Amino acid sequence: MTSILMVCLGNICRSPLAHGILESKLPSHQFYVDSAGTANYHVGDAPDHRSISVAKSHGIDISAQRGRQFQILDFDRFDYIYVMDQSNFENVVKLARNTDDIAKVKLILEVDDSINDKRVPDPYYGDLSDFEHVFSLLNNTCSILSTTLIDKTL
Repeated sequence: MTSILMVCLGNICRSPLAHGILESKLPSHQFYVDSAGTANYHVGDAPDHRSISVAKSHGIDISAQRGRQFQILDFDRFDYIYVMDQSNFENVVKLARNTDDIAKVKLILEVDDSINDKRVPDPYYGDLSDFEHVFSLLNNTCSILSTTLIDKTL
């Protein structure tokens, strides 16, 4: 089974959306998707109510997810680690034990060549339209990513 981890700062806005979106696009018998945050602010918390609302409006239920912090063991548990921005990238790579760990970490928007700014904006201090924008970015990117991942398993 191929395992994918989505990572943002607090694991309540961006990574839960990426987790839910990608999970909805992949066959569950072949892929496992999870999410985590680089900080421990929201360990055990549900995703932000705006992330839940936006996902639900697109037919995806992320309400059962719970925040957790990224751990060194995640390098062993996951085949791919996708981070939302450069700060998340640096925080995850600081925990890497070797070049194999580092090779697993990528900015999620790198999979979409049509996007110049490879940073998923943090919508936390914004309004619902900011969450919709993040959903749209991640949905398009996860469509590309899911096709790539499925093709690799064939």
